[in-house]
Amino acid sequence: MENRNFVHQPVMLEEVVAWLNPQDGGTYVDCTVGGGGHAAAILEKSGPGSRLIGLDQDPLALEAAARRLAPYGERVTLVKENFVNLARVLDELGVAAVNGVLFDLGVSSPQVDVPERGFSYHHDGPLDMRMDPSSPCTAADLINKLPEEELAGIIARYGEERWARRIASFIVQKRRQEPVTSTLQLVEIIKEAIPARYRRSGPHPARRTFQALRIAVNRELEVLPGALDQAVDLLASGGRILVITFHSLEDRIVKNLFRRRANPCTCPPGFPQCTCGQKPALRVLVPGGITPSPEEIEANPRSRSARLRVAEKLQVF
Repeated sequence: MENRNFVHQPVMLEEVVAWLNPQDGGTYVDCTVGGGGHAAAILEKSGPGSRLIGLDQDPLALEAAARRLAPYGERVTLVKENFVNLARVLDELGVAAVNGVLFDLGVSSPQVDVPERGFSYHHDGPLDMRMDPSSPCTAADLINKLPEEELAGIIARYGEERWARRIASFIVQKRRQEPVTSTLQLVEIIKEAIPARYRRSGPHPARRTFQALRIAVNRELEVLPGALDQAVDLLASGGRILVITFHSLEDRIVKNLFRRRANPCTCPPGFPQCTCGQKPALRVLVPGGITPSPEEIEANPRSRSARLRVAEKLQVF
């Protein structure tokens, strides 16, 4: 695949640096390093004695990050890996604890803007949607092989699409005639499935279905809780975990996990004394999360749905 310039505008850059509060001598992990925008700012802010470990499953993103972060030399370690394997990566690097972890979830602009990646419903390309091109399953595999009921379930669950059953039915009818292999081919099927009066306003009619397929192909929601738990466990006392989400499904997972790790007690409400022995690991710093400023949304419309959640590791005994 052609290695086009991987230029990604990092979302809420100032807020991330301020809340992560990187310090000289600290070790920080960017679990979705992308083009290296957040990582460069963290390195610049933290000082010459700090270290950054960047993970990404997209080799083109890692190439871009390597170029962007080259001036920081040996302070940077980049690893091609899904963040679900965070604990193993740090163990192999001999890192027992870190001072901060950042997750910037969702698909990046360079991935969307390259038609060959198959993420875009505006440009024609193969129905791929893999963040890791070496993964075995593509969106075309799901579209052409899954039973109608299972396909409808994915579109409804991950896309929160009210017309999921109808879209799945139209896809199955079409694939009986010929395989559905391109993004715009799928867009036309979705447009046919959604009644015209519901397509005249609001977001692009294919947005929810494409989101659902991308999440399913990359197992995004499936791997997220485990990765977050690993990150919390690996934080040193006072270390912070920051997560940027872009839709309600992943934000709900982050919010609930932060809540569970901050209030793990399982004793019945009103119980005079805790007997379960569960100790809080986190303190949630901004309960409602942080959203981009109007100025950022105007400059980068793709940031409009972003939400940043922040928590701090409590004293480890």
